[in-house]
Amino acid sequence: MPSTELACTLQLVIAPGRSIPVSACFSYRSRDPYGIHVTFQLEDHPPVSWVFARDLLAEGTVRPSGFGDVRVWPEKGEADSLGLELTSPYGHAQLTMPMDELTAWLGQTYHLVPIGSEEAALNLDGELSRLLGEVS
Repeated sequence: MPSTELACTLQLVIAPGRSIPVSACFSYRSRDPYGIHVTFQLEDHPPVSWVFARDLLAEGTVRPSGFGDVRVWPEKGEADSLGLELTSPYGHAQLTMPMDELTAWLGQTYHLVPIGSEEAALNLDGELSRLLGEVS
């Protein structure tokens, strides 16, 4: 199962002009070709995991994207960055990260599963057999 990961540090915005570093690991697996998995680790707290669409993340590198639980947008400045906002019943987080780091990694995901070939990468028969085998 081909995959790629990006271990990085994002900045969690805690107030205007103030942020703290948060370790994160973005992962992409060809067996789940539509999804980006990300796990955040903040010191002294249990890890928090999210899954959202690869297309949402990619679109957010060029224009504001998403609504509801996940929003992504480009931020221009001295160094371009990506804004990421996550909302759940348990809280809200706004994070930023360097754009070049993310776009290079996204390129790796498209090397594994090119745009438009996601459906071909799915093993629907195998997954259905696995699920039915679990039920039996």
